[in-house]
Amino acid sequence: MTEENVRFFGGPLDGRVQTLDDPVSGSVLRHVHLHEGPKIETFYQLGFTTETGWEYRLCGVPSPANDEAREH
Repeated sequence: MTEENVRFFGGPLDGRVQTLDDPVSGSVLRHVHLHEGPKIETFYQLGFTTETGWEYRLCGVPSPANDEAREH
């Protein structure tokens, strides 16, 4: 098992850094915001570049084929 840092870009998690165990490129994370208002869902897709390393980028709603979106 490998542990990697990942940075978030866009949406309510912009700038956050967290640790992931065994990241898989293309994984989609669902973030649900429930504080003082309507439920807001945002989705982030995990990717890797040699320049920046692991990063979650804000993306659109995942297709039904990708029902494995992880909830954060």
